[in-house]
Amino acid sequence: MDAMLTIGQLASYAGVTVRAVRHYHQVGLLPEPERDDSGYRRYGALAVVELTKIRTLADAGVPLSKVDELLKADAATFAEAVKEIDRSLRGEIKRLQTNRRQIAQLAGGDSLVVPPDVVAYLDRLRELGVTERMVEAERDGWILIAARWPDRISEWMPEKFAQLENPRLVRLYHILGEVLDTETDDSQMEEAADILAELAEQADERGELSTDDEAFDDEAFVELLDALVVESDPRGQRILEKMRERGWTGWTRLERTETTAPN
Repeated sequence: MDAMLTIGQLASYAGVTVRAVRHYHQVGLLPEPERDDSGYRRYGALAVVELTKIRTLADAGVPLSKVDELLKADAATFAEAVKEIDRSLRGEIKRLQTNRRQIAQLAGGDSLVVPPDVVAYLDRLRELGVTERMVEAERDGWILIAARWPDRISEWMPEKFAQLENPRLVRLYHILGEVLDTETDDSQMEEAADILAELAEQADERGELSTDDEAFDDEAFVELLDALVVESDPRGQRILEKMRERGWTGWTRLERTETTAPN
């Protein structure tokens, strides 16, 4: 006597869902059975065997488009096809491992988008009490710099760390962080402009503003970095205006205005 199963029983015996059985029917992997007098599908023992084979191959990572071919293959063809699928799976595993490393970096925050030297610099700013909003603004600038000049980062960072020994620069970071985090009044922006002008004067006296560095000759890139400041927060433009009142212009490349340039 033939054992006739409902689609639900078939799915249960083969370890799949009813929806999977219907999908295998739709794509031609599992033949449609004849229906009983009530119009319901009825399956025999061979259907359980076939469905179990399909499920086993699918669970092993075989694309459904290849399952029918493998089910009908002889031993040699089957073995070669399995090797090809294995090679494909190894490639997919390698890709996924790369993705996992990138996700791990993302969980680490800054390290995904900027080099380790810059990550250390950003962490130092946090240690100095700089607000996270200001650290993020600083990071965004370094993202652009690292994209444009990736080989110069390790050369520039020692000087950046040395500059953090200057309490006036640290104070500037704190003020700019307050400006970003609050509805600030003009007094904070006045102080920021004062410190920027003071630091520019000191750098000029040491001859540090005159440089042959090609990075500062890239006008388009300097303008891009300056634009980032203003786009990130419109109040950056107000600080620039206050800087001009003090005889200086620019964020990335500080320069005296023509009216204050020495003869």
